[in-house]
Amino acid sequence: MGEDSMAAKCLAEFVGTFMLILTVGCNVLTGSPVWAVTSIACTLMVCIYALGGVSGANFNPAVSLALGIAKKLEWKDVGIYMGCQIAGGICAGLVYGLTLWNVFNLQPSAGFSWWQAGMAEFLYTFMLCFVVLNVACSKMHAGKNQFYGLAIGFVVVAGGYGAGHISGGCFNPAVAIGIDVSSAGLGFGWCFVYTLFEFAGAAVAAVLFQVCRPEEKDEDAEPGNYELPSKVLSEFLGTYFLVLTVGLNVLGGSKAPVFSIAASLMCMIFALGTCSGAHFNPAVTIAIVAAGRDKCSPKDAGIYIVVQLIAGVAAAFTYTLMEGKSFPLGPGKGYGWAEAAVAEIMFTFLLAFVVLSVATVESPLSEYFGLAIGSCVTAGGYAIGAVSGGSLNPAVSFGIGISGTLAGGAVINCVIYSIFEIIGGCLAAGVFRSEE
Repeated sequence: MGEDSMAAKCLAEFVGTFMLILTVGCNVLTGSPVWAVTSIACTLMVCIYALGGVSGANFNPAVSLALGIAKKLEWKDVGIYMGCQIAGGICAGLVYGLTLWNVFNLQPSAGFSWWQAGMAEFLYTFMLCFVVLNVACSKMHAGKNQFYGLAIGFVVVAGGYGAGHISGGCFNPAVAIGIDVSSAGLGFGWCFVYTLFEFAGAAVAAVLFQVCRPEEKDEDAEPGNYELPSKVLSEFLGTYFLVLTVGLNVLGGSKAPVFSIAASLMCMIFALGTCSGAHFNPAVTIAIVAAGRDKCSPKDAGIYIVVQLIAGVAAAFTYTLMEGKSFPLGPGKGYGWAEAAVAEIMFTFLLAFVVLSVATVESPLSEYFGLAIGSCVTAGGYAIGAVSGGSLNPAVSFGIGISGTLAGGAVINCVIYSIFEIIGGCLAAGVFRSEE
């Protein structure tokens, strides 16, 4: 690596991080409450596509740390990258402060404590680093796809709308430090707490990445030939983050809940589709088996379903802990069980049918499979969210239903919803098989 090469990498990391934090600051101070998070996510995405070929487009000390632990970046380069990223963040904070003659402080939102903000930062920094490692650095995907920027950038959509109301949604020490330095006159110090949780999330992401993909640690392991433990962890993580994002968006009064939930599903499908198939949904798993696809054996399907349900319940109690409250599962105001049944059956059918059509055929989509499947949540969530809540997934239903008993909900509702969703999955399998 020559001096000119390293200079280019440093400049790329500085510019990308600078633009990211500048976008954060301008949106917080002047931007739309609906589109601010999307603006930040798109800045990250386009900078990744623009500069990924130069430096790898980390733009985040937590990402660089995860790459160092996973042996994807030399430790001396990790330190240099971090320095450039932090410098870019501080400069951006000063620029938006001087330009707009206004700043904002870094701290947990009103009503939330340090540990709740810390959990938000830990969890979505984990998700961000985990997706980066899988889509941009793994032996299965590195240099072999064009969806990496979309998958990484839209983790911000998932976490920003989901957990931004708790911690501000940094998920990046350079963001936290840049904001904190620019607003030092209002108070300083929270950046150290945020950075600690973000680094912890990065470290755990690097470890679990190597568990999901053993070839990253064992050179004798063959990429793509994954044993059941890797697949089980994959299904747990994908389902967990899907249900977590659902609950945080609902309880936080998100301006774009469906978009955020769809993004969380899309990102984890891109990350783990080549590991377990990225079902993250018992109705999808049942549809794949019922359709006679050889992607998942009945035995593995049973294990998948149990793991997905456990992950859904675990995520639901996580968001309940973070928010200090929960919500029940049931038909929307003004609608009954008949309307909810039709809504859940038909849009679970759509989701499962799309999965079968884009991921289990002889020539599956290679670039847009995650976008296609995730967009089913966008379609269903906006179309029938007011009718049934738009669960479309027994793991989501069980998570909401069981944790919702704390808010006075009836636990039987999750069983009823799951029956509707499984009917939708089986219907999709029947239609799919009739077309073969």
